[in-house]
Amino acid sequence: MGLAETEQELAERTSRFIKAELKRANVTYAQLAERLKGHGLNGETEASIKAKLKRGTFAATFLLAALAALEMEGIRLEDL
Repeated sequence: MGLAETEQELAERTSRFIKAELKRANVTYAQLAERLKGHGLNGETEASIKAKLKRGTFAATFLLAALAALEMEGIRLEDL
């Protein structure tokens, strides 16, 4: 069995993972937007992040920058 049965399932799982990590780190969307500036994503706002996570679709660059902004060294695919 693969990572997910559908692209939509993978998108939802990834979005939930980021939301959970934000909560665990006690970081708001606004704080994440500010932190993302330090990782080259200057155009992100609280609203744009909220929309991305609600849709479940975002670029790999956003995912990687969010992981860096949360000071995570990586993720295990099983954790998604």
